[in-house]
Amino acid sequence: MKATEQTLQQAERAIRKIAEKFPANEEATQLTDIHIRVSQETGEMLAFNDDDNEINRCVIEQWIDNKDDDFYKNVASTLRSILNNRKDLIEQMSILKPYSFVLEDDDRETIEELYLVDDDIVILDDDLMADLDKDLDDFLDKLLKD
Repeated sequence: MKATEQTLQQAERAIRKIAEKFPANEEATQLTDIHIRVSQETGEMLAFNDDDNEINRCVIEQWIDNKDDDFYKNVASTLRSILNNRKDLIEQMSILKPYSFVLEDDDRETIEELYLVDDDIVILDDDLMADLDKDLDDFLDKLLKD
């Protein structure tokens, strides 16, 4: 499932509305995570704080009754891309650092961390890390041969 332009716009608007709840000019609140819950049946994308209070809600039409086996993987990729593109807005939210955006399923089970905001830590994308073990092994083998 490739995200349509409409899906990208709807999801980006939802992320922007979440960020607007925590404007940069206000005193920082203490949260550790923003939980984004996505329903494969209804297409709803809900955002909650640590206390399970709803921050935002929207429906992404492309996600309604989506039966793709890799639905959550595609949703995670789409949301991660939007969060990365809106990095300046996301990292200026009035939340004490570190905090993260976490993707959850209907049962409130964590699927994966989408984005971590921290001054000292950077989390690398899974795609970038995929062949790291092999690359390090090849490097070590070459180094030992020399």
